[in-house]
Amino acid sequence: MKVLIDIPDAKAPYLLEVLNHISYVKVRMLADSKAKLMSEVREAVEEMQLIRAGKKKVRNVEDFLNEL
Repeated sequence: MKVLIDIPDAKAPYLLEVLNHISYVKVRMLADSKAKLMSEVREAVEEMQLIRAGKKKVRNVEDFLNEL
């Protein structure tokens, strides 16, 4: 299982030290750009789920293209 954990920078060293001492846990740091991309993709998926559930309205394609 893979888990993405978002923690404050000040608390990260302690948590990483704890995780590194657990033999069955592998810790891999993400570049800021990759973490941002993953966050944006997650937000897009959540938005699509809301649209499919009827909890959010779909935007008009013309409005979307004009925004770009």
